[in-house]
Amino acid sequence: MKKKVFFTAMIAVATALVFTGCKKDEEEPADDDHHTGTGSVRINFRQMFGDSLLDLGTEAYPTANNDTITLSIFKYYVTNIKLTDDDGNVYSVPDSYFLVNAADVNSQTITLSSIPGAHYTNLTFLLGVDSARNVSGAQTGALDPANGMFWTWSTGYIMAKMEGTSPQSTAAANSVTFHLGSFTGANSALRWISIPLTTHLSVTSTGNPLVTVKADASEWFKTPTLLDLSVTNSVMMPGATSTSIVNNYSDMFTLISVQN
Repeated sequence: MKKKVFFTAMIAVATALVFTGCKKDEEEPADDDHHTGTGSVRINFRQMFGDSLLDLGTEAYPTANNDTITLSIFKYYVTNIKLTDDDGNVYSVPDSYFLVNAADVNSQTITLSSIPGAHYTNLTFLLGVDSARNVSGAQTGALDPANGMFWTWSTGYIMAKMEGTSPQSTAAANSVTFHLGSFTGANSALRWISIPLTTHLSVTSTGNPLVTVKADASEWFKTPTLLDLSVTNSVMMPGATSTSIVNNYSDMFTLISVQN
């Protein structure tokens, strides 16, 4: 009789364990690695000059040529954003056109919505406005000509703009003016920027990750061309000098952090 009771009890325990295990499997939330659904991503562009935060209108910053410059305007277009996941799949963010303005803190953090859930390992974007949008007529939002980033005299966007003053400048009022554009030919100012995400960006339906990118204005003045502000202080048309500055600032973006 005791054996029968013991055997019955063992069956009951085993059945309970099986049921509990099945229930656990059914109720266990999906692994984040499955990355179902979509989520949002914020990208903050931190405006800097070398290792210093950029302060418009007051701070005088030393360039690589030992000139000094005080900036009053620093703007650039970030467009055609792409994210590459850890399987090599590339997601192109639709209609991604943003104007980053050092004078407008709200413009410096952009939000991307409806991003497919995944682990992303690379951020890519076009520095400038693509050729199609350059010839699409009057536009709104970031591409509105009222933003002061459009050449009315020659249809096309200014991809990046820097203005300020320098005691070394020989221009009137010691001004420094760089308006860099053109979307075709050898002097095109368009540049693809690729930023490896050394900490993977994890996009889920419940997260709100933040990628912080350094935008270093000091790079405009060096490598591969060292700028002497007593010689080069006003560039407002496409050409060899404009292209040399574009090549300089093409590496001004570096990753600071990824916060998932």
